Amino acid sequence: MCRNIKTLANFAPPATDDEIRASALQFVRKLSGTARPSKANDAAFNRAVDEVTDAANRLISSLETTAPPRNREEEARKAKERSQARFA
Repeated sequence: MCRNIKTLANFAPPATDDEIRASALQFVRKLSGTARPSKANDAAFNRAVDEVTDAANRLISSLETTAPPRNREEEARKAKERSQARFA
């Protein structure tokens, strides 16, 4: 359920708003225990996603590091290699 929650800080180019929102959505789904809330809980669910997205944006933009930005393609390649080794 949490496959979209991944490290988003210190990448070149930076994480997009869509990536941050997707991670926030997965986080709220995990916390609530549901992928699709009932109509009665829809507003609260969407408000939580918005608030988590805002908090994540503030966090990512305020982090400071001396490490060079990571390359997205290189990190994807490493993840693919780990997956292949794990499920081979």
